[in-house]
Amino acid sequence: MSDTYGHSLRLTVFGESHGPAIGAVVEGLCPGAVIDPDFMRAQMDKRRPQGKISTARTEADAVRIVSGLYRGAATGTALTLLIENTNTRSGDYEKTASLLRPGHADFTAFAKYGGHQDARGGGHFSGRLTAPLVAACSIFTKLLREKGVVIATHMAVCAGVVDAPFSEDPARLLAQAQSLNEMNFAVLDPEKGAQMREAMEAAAADGDSVGGVLETVVVGVPAGLGEPFFGSVESELSALLFSIPAVKGVEFGAGFGFADMRGSAANDPFRMCGGRVVTGTNHNGGINGGITNGMPIVFRTVVKPTPSIYKAQDTVDYCTKQDAEITIAGRHDPCILPRARVVQDSLTAFAIADLLGQAHGAGWQVEEGELCSTD
Repeated sequence: MSDTYGHSLRLTVFGESHGPAIGAVVEGLCPGAVIDPDFMRAQMDKRRPQGKISTARTEADAVRIVSGLYRGAATGTALTLLIENTNTRSGDYEKTASLLRPGHADFTAFAKYGGHQDARGGGHFSGRLTAPLVAACSIFTKLLREKGVVIATHMAVCAGVVDAPFSEDPARLLAQAQSLNEMNFAVLDPEKGAQMREAMEAAAADGDSVGGVLETVVVGVPAGLGEPFFGSVESELSALLFSIPAVKGVEFGAGFGFADMRGSAANDPFRMCGGRVVTGTNHNGGINGGITNGMPIVFRTVVKPTPSIYKAQDTVDYCTKQDAEITIAGRHDPCILPRARVVQDSLTAFAIADLLGQAHGAGWQVEEGELCSTD
């Protein structure tokens, strides 16, 4: 099992949904890098359940740092974070332990681990494991903001409802990103947000779930990060984004829209602006040849409907090898988009921080001033 990812930085996640605790280990922090517990708590709050549109399982999610921190700053050794699980109801899963839940990793977990996996609440496959990821990556989200790099995600589509788009004007785009980072329900158009809530609540009332699209922008990244072919910015981001439970697709810039464009429309023309090389459009999402070009990085992920629903579904009893029917109990989100948004922001921050470390070493974490473009 591979629970660790990164190059100049290393991020490890551990624990199970209904185990005693979950957590993360971060390696590669520069000695002296400041860790802000208040900011960490604020990021964790964005992942908390939100009434009727979320699971009824609520956890304190108090983060305890047990190594790598001294007097508010990183020591340079491995930073270990622990979050205790305090609100488990494992009995919800005992009656259906051998029934494979459609859309879940139950069958593939049996195939890989031979029945030794912890199946309670999805075990290590659970979205519960995103809590320590948000806590750990909040460190890099804050460090990047201090360097002028702002990451923000909105619910671009949910249950067929389409939010307003990101602006093409740089100043307006930055304002949108900063505004989104102050929201718990991240949308650019409040009226569309209200419609999304209604759709989520309607699905919940019907014992069902809905999915959608999360769109992320990264403003302030300098040109020159990433590698051609292996190690491209798209590769590094995608590897982390696909680790988010329920993400089934990623596209950058115009993405699959390129299929309907001609080269004359798809290409982003270059021009000078204030002594910097910029592009007149941003169809390529801030990346050329796998390397950042200094324009905002823009990408979208497709998030499938939450697989845990309360409707009866056809399945198989893994122990008896007989067809069966399952009605899932427990506490589940009718839509994970509102809570997944901060997870996407967090793993994006880790990816950008890791790319900066590969290009400039760990020193960028403690140096003063904004990051400088090399164009």
